[in-house]
Amino acid sequence: MITNDIKLYENTALREKYYKYSHPCGLDIYVFPKKLSSSYAILAAHYGSIDNVLQKAGNTVTVPDGIAHFLEHKLFANEDGTDAFEHFSAIGADANAYTSFNKTAYLFNCTDNFDDSLKILIDFVTHPYFTKESVERERGIIAQEIKMYDDSPAEACYYGMLEGLYEKHAIRRNICGSVESIEEITPELLYECYRVFYNLSNMALIVCGDLSPERIIAIADEMLPREKSEAHAVRVRETALESPAAFMPRVSKKMKVSKPIFNIGIKDVDIPEDPLQRQRKDAAMSILNEMLFSRAGTLYNELFESGLISPEASYCYTINESFAFNSLAGESDSPEEVLAKTCEYLHSITADDLSEEDFERGKRVMYAEFVKEFDSTDSIANNMLSFIFDGADILGYSDIISDVTLDDVKQLFKDSFKDEYFTLCAVYPLDGQEQ
Repeated sequence: MITNDIKLYENTALREKYYKYSHPCGLDIYVFPKKLSSSYAILAAHYGSIDNVLQKAGNTVTVPDGIAHFLEHKLFANEDGTDAFEHFSAIGADANAYTSFNKTAYLFNCTDNFDDSLKILIDFVTHPYFTKESVERERGIIAQEIKMYDDSPAEACYYGMLEGLYEKHAIRRNICGSVESIEEITPELLYECYRVFYNLSNMALIVCGDLSPERIIAIADEMLPREKSEAHAVRVRETALESPAAFMPRVSKKMKVSKPIFNIGIKDVDIPEDPLQRQRKDAAMSILNEMLFSRAGTLYNELFESGLISPEASYCYTINESFAFNSLAGESDSPEEVLAKTCEYLHSITADDLSEEDFERGKRVMYAEFVKEFDSTDSIANNMLSFIFDGADILGYSDIISDVTLDDVKQLFKDSFKDEYFTLCAVYPLDGQEQ
């Protein structure tokens, strides 16, 4: 039975709904009923790699890069010497975790034994256990992971783009940190960050499947405290003002690639404070990107037909409460020429050249891609998490897409593609002597 404590959110046009319940411990619980073959759950902290500054007892404390990712690894280790992965595997559930710039998520999917799996998830995430010896062992494992990423041309190209775009923002640093930075991580620092960021009021539980809110709340009541805990320190969001211009117009690397790869970044510092306005800008920019950079557009066809890009070239817009950028990626024998042709194309057209026909096509593509995400429990849960931590509602996004106008898109075009906003990171093959 649905009570006043359980709020229903519904979109009749999408024929989708979910329930929200705020537990007495401070944890917000979201239940998205979906009659699919598998169920999926995420327990996440609004805490990522960019959250490296704490305010404690009037003092500002900066913690090492990579500590959020390190903490994600360490939480799976239990005090009795077992690993949470083992418990999930024993009952047929598939578990995983990830750290991004602004969140850390622990998740599982299963076809059976959902209740037991959810109890395991809540239990290990809410019971940290770190020792000097276990931290030292994990340090070696994560150092190997960092070296693996350092050897990845795609990773190097992406972070090179971010280093080119941003001078000070923590997003320019690798989520995993560096081999040097993780040397500074101690059990005490891990516990400190856990107390601040894993406060249940700073977290969310999302489940999706053939499940009722009452069933999930009953498990939460069994596993969670009944009162809120106080934070020992507070998060300090990075406030360094970034210039609208890219920090470095060019970043170049040489690695083991058979053909050069590139990431063109386009910096955006005009980030609305209001979450709904951020979502509206996200929708409008995504439609504009579809008009300008998709395979149906003039630019892609010119670049492809002239042999400048491969078919796998991609584009994406990312916006968050503290950073936003466009990116175009692919491989090319001449990344500089791709950039030159892209800028030349953007200079050759005006906002008035953006047609109603292309706008409506872009809108339909956006809407179809959004609706398709409701076909799987994992897509629903992960998308919900992104919306929740950005202060928005997933079921309201379809209306936001519908409300975007051609005038909105024209104004974005006028504001978004100045030459000084661009950076190019290219990874070129090693020459014979370097190989």
